[in-house]
Amino acid sequence: MNPTQGALAGLKVIDLSRVLGGPYCSQALADHGAEVIKLEPLGGDETRGWGPPFEGDDASYFKGVNRNKQGIAVDLSRPEGLDLLMQLLEGADVLVENFKPGTLQRWGIGYAEVLSQRFPGLIHCAISGFGGDGPLGGLPGYDAVIQAMAGLMSVNGEGDGGPLRIGLPIVDMVTGLNALAGILLALNERHRSGLGQSLDISLYDCGVSLLHPHLANFFAAGKTPQRTGNAHPNIAPYDSYRTGSVPIFLAVGNDRQFARLCEQLGAGALLDDPRFASNGSRSVNREALKQALEHHLQTHDGAALAQELIGLGVPCGSIATIDQVVAHPHTRHRGLLVQIDDYRGVGSPVKLSRTPASYRSAPPALGQDTRQVLEGLGLDAQMIAGLYASGIVRG
Repeated sequence: MNPTQGALAGLKVIDLSRVLGGPYCSQALADHGAEVIKLEPLGGDETRGWGPPFEGDDASYFKGVNRNKQGIAVDLSRPEGLDLLMQLLEGADVLVENFKPGTLQRWGIGYAEVLSQRFPGLIHCAISGFGGDGPLGGLPGYDAVIQAMAGLMSVNGEGDGGPLRIGLPIVDMVTGLNALAGILLALNERHRSGLGQSLDISLYDCGVSLLHPHLANFFAAGKTPQRTGNAHPNIAPYDSYRTGSVPIFLAVGNDRQFARLCEQLGAGALLDDPRFASNGSRSVNREALKQALEHHLQTHDGAALAQELIGLGVPCGSIATIDQVVAHPHTRHRGLLVQIDDYRGVGSPVKLSRTPASYRSAPPALGQDTRQVLEGLGLDAQMIAGLYASGIVRG
């Protein structure tokens, strides 16, 4: 696909963010055609060192969220570096950053004071741990810390075990998605007003926003939600179940699906048991239901049964490992495996019919595109040489 045909073609993004939330957002923008210039400090985004594994000089962690970007290395702590940033912002639509709140003001380029005046159409997306004010305002935030503080860990894990971190950086990634949504909302509003605005996206807010149905349950019942392992607190059967081979996960959301499950297992008697007559009664009697289902499941091969059940409209899957997910033919069919030379990554889950995502360049080496970007600003060779010589830029 011609990248100029992407849904965000013509959009210019200056990405000052590091680690995960911001880069995850800007990679999604880039996948859909935006021009993204990633500015890193001279030492690079710290995730370049978050390995092993490493691919060349950079950790796979960095590689996973930084494709389709031009990479430049600039020392923003010096006036010359900030001047380069301001030149880049002259033609930019979006600025993404995840500095500690107040950093831009300290540098003399705060959004309200300077950026909105000089670049009235600029959309400024500020990602932080807790926002800039309030009891926790300005404090640093990392995914696992927010998982702990926002209550996610308290409802994750086995009922007889301790709180457990969710095994992926879900807060960072959802923060990136909310930043993406906020940017697109602001871009849409700009069509009416002609004005940009500043977005305040915090990991804490995004973490708390994930607490469904636990907060809804708490508001209704006044009881503090507890850990339920793989089981859903509101639905049954909705859990992992032992079979004659590999375990399966059932996510039965209505009585029709429950009836089909029982019929396929030869467990029609369960349908006449008043303990299992509705989801509400099944939830109250979930342990008895699990024992009854596993009694019937022990004679089945889990993987084969999962295929049969989902084919009948009963949500069910065998529990796959990461290598099995990569090898699954549907993963490839859905375009989720991206390869650019030696780079491999995960494709965009957003499928647009006329303007699909495109994968144009592998994640950049540190400062890989510095000279090209500086030349694009109209700087002459002597000026560029001076910036290199004085340690303002690297690449």
